[in-house]
Amino acid sequence: MAFKAKMQIEDGTATIRLEGELDGRSAPELNDLVVKAAEQHVDRLVLLLEELTYMSSAGIRCLVFAHQKMPEDAEIILVGTRLDVAETIRLTGFDRSIVMRETLEA
Repeated sequence: MAFKAKMQIEDGTATIRLEGELDGRSAPELNDLVVKAAEQHVDRLVLLLEELTYMSSAGIRCLVFAHQKMPEDAEIILVGTRLDVAETIRLTGFDRSIVMRETLEA
């Protein structure tokens, strides 16, 4: 499945919806959006992952990049992470640095 990423910024929150496979080829696209969000000085970065079917180590590096690029007090929230993608994140221990939720309202 081709990778797609679409960002919306509203009320201090950057929301990025990801679809497909986040790997070495698609990671630069997400990193570019993270940079744009950081430049807007948002307080929260929300990644909607319901349609993300795969995340490689390059995807994990994107999350680390986002953690480094966003303001220190900014919150990073992953929403709707599929089990296999969530397992990849948990294996790295990065789930302790971000918030993972089932739904946006949770």
